[in-house]
Amino acid sequence: MKPVPSPATPANGTSRRSFLKRAGLASAALTLPTLIPASAIGADGTVPPSERINMGFIGLGGQGTGHLLGGAWTYVPGGYVARADVQVLAVCDVRRERRTSARERCNAMYAQRFSQPDYNGVRDYNDFREVLDRADIDAVLCALPYHWAAPMAIRAMRAGKDVYCEKPVAITVRQSQTIVETARRFGRIYQAGTQQRSEYGGKFRQACELIRNGRIGQLKEVYAYRQPGAFFPTTWTSDHSVPVPAGFDWDMWLGPLPWRPFGGEAGHTLSGLLVGDTNWSPHHYDIIQWTVNPDLTAPIEVEYEPARVQGGSAAHPGGAAGRPEDGNVHYHYTNGVVVHSTGYPNEPVGGEGGACFVGTEGRIAVDRGNIVSYPDGILKKPLLPGDERVYHADSHSGNFLECIRTRRPTICDPTVAAYTINAILIGGIAMGLQRNVRWDPVKLEFPGDETANRLLSYTPRPPWFL
Repeated sequence: MKPVPSPATPANGTSRRSFLKRAGLASAALTLPTLIPASAIGADGTVPPSERINMGFIGLGGQGTGHLLGGAWTYVPGGYVARADVQVLAVCDVRRERRTSARERCNAMYAQRFSQPDYNGVRDYNDFREVLDRADIDAVLCALPYHWAAPMAIRAMRAGKDVYCEKPVAITVRQSQTIVETARRFGRIYQAGTQQRSEYGGKFRQACELIRNGRIGQLKEVYAYRQPGAFFPTTWTSDHSVPVPAGFDWDMWLGPLPWRPFGGEAGHTLSGLLVGDTNWSPHHYDIIQWTVNPDLTAPIEVEYEPARVQGGSAAHPGGAAGRPEDGNVHYHYTNGVVVHSTGYPNEPVGGEGGACFVGTEGRIAVDRGNIVSYPDGILKKPLLPGDERVYHADSHSGNFLECIRTRRPTICDPTVAAYTINAILIGGIAMGLQRNVRWDPVKLEFPGDETANRLLSYTPRPPWFL
């Protein structure tokens, strides 16, 4: 039987005299003048390290660097590195000059903020797997070539990281579904970079709520001023004489794609890989899906309308004849709404995009710069207390960080992101095949359409299997 300690002997076996001696030394130590950096305790307006979200940034092109250091789409001066509640620990890119520049600039900013001239806490990487292996990183922001978006996000979530992923989110339906399943299985927070739900003064949210609450009567039609797009491989050629630039890991850039020589191609995507628009369309189709509010289990009929004008269509009057994107796509939902993809009416490629919603009693058009209605009085009538409201966020990056802390779903969570990109992809497949298709969103297939179903996935190049 274990002896009961006497009052002079603490339960851990230490004598009373030893215990008091240690306590005295500890008390004396507390009186010594200890210099603690203000940043370590949250003084001078800083946030203590224990409350900061440690982040890595993978992909440092214009979009990724904008998020990291400040850009038009970040809506926070100075980007994430300027946020007091974030600590950037890692930057990663297959281009040496990008990652080196990002590391140096981040370290310089932190050196100034923390009054530590030799600060060197931000490391740079060529291989993203080294970033994901770091146990001290909580979340990553991915701004990548289109074919890397889904594979990278999936790997990051499997590694225990929360993920903010720039569009197009995925280039196949199988990838988007794997994102949903992975986030659910590993309990990860995921935010798609379709920030129109959160930014631009709430214009898109206002349009959505007015339409959902019947201010234009029954919604009948939507004109989407962006074409859908999809993974649709076609023949390609490359100039084999073009050397890979120094410091550029071309093999890693290709990643899961079939091997091809460099040939000077290294933007968002490769020629012959996609059809239509998978870059800007996610922003606008996300708002359309939000507003149309379709039955997520109901089939969608996708109608392809060939070009009606020689050399292009009404949407693309200057286009070359015979291109699949010269036609239009029409989505027929079971709630009676028809969404028309009409390209870029009377505006250059790269304009504001947006959409026009037509109801039985009026219409509302919205883009990043404006929201207008007909009759104009529709916008002047405020929502009533009993009206339906949608998820409200005023900062897309802020919503992501808040949800990391609360574990609440983000405003563009995996289910939202997948449904939006799938709508774009099935429209792009119809465009590529230049015919109608029928989509089952529950089975995630085109019933009885083997040719279209082959475009729902592709086999990645080893070792990039998921």
